Amino acid sequence: MTTLLALDTATEACSVALLHDGKVLSHYEVIPRLHAQRLLPMIQTLLGEAGVPLAAVDAIAFGRGPGAFTGVRIAIGVVQGLAFALDRPVLPVSDLAVLAQRAHREQGVDQVASAIDARMDEVYWGCYRLEAGEMRLAGVEAVLPPERAALPRDASGEWYGAGTGWGTFAPRIPVAVTGQSPDLLPHAEDLLTLARFAWARGEGLPADQAQPVYLRDNVATPKAPQ
Repeated sequence: MTTLLALDTATEACSVALLHDGKVLSHYEVIPRLHAQRLLPMIQTLLGEAGVPLAAVDAIAFGRGPGAFTGVRIAIGVVQGLAFALDRPVLPVSDLAVLAQRAHREQGVDQVASAIDARMDEVYWGCYRLEAGEMRLAGVEAVLPPERAALPRDASGEWYGAGTGWGTFAPRIPVAVTGQSPDLLPHAEDLLTLARFAWARGEGLPADQAQPVYLRDNVATPKAPQ
């Protein structure tokens, strides 16, 4: 049976989750600027609670961004270190998708406009629809001024707003939503859900392909293809 480890440090939240023997365990803390100190101990604690050795992990999933530059780099460093040591594949997952998946889990919504405060008076933006239990991207992910945020061209029905971008920029986002969770942050439990779909599709990558996605072209790593 597949054992997957998932971790995310792209925002103020630091979280880890484990799938083993069909069961999911997770730890989640909102600890700005403490991710580097807490991530590895959280992983060790989680594996200890599950009684699972690190060597039993089949693949490692991680939030690839967009999000805070330092936070995303912490996740990449830990994932690459573990994956190289174990000779295991990695599963990169969009943090905007993770937000949408969490909104579905907690609010029961099927269409989500995810927005993360990107600073510099911009938002990371992506729209997602539920398909067979998985929140899938409708359109493209982008970083843009809140006034330029929009739903997909074929959008219909009700949409829900999730993420810190809605807390900071809601009055400036020209998108009608039926509700919103402006304090919502990515959670490794939902990252794990998306990683399970990716794993089933055979989307695992070699460790050296664990790369961040920042969406901005003027940061250290170029924009990754969508």
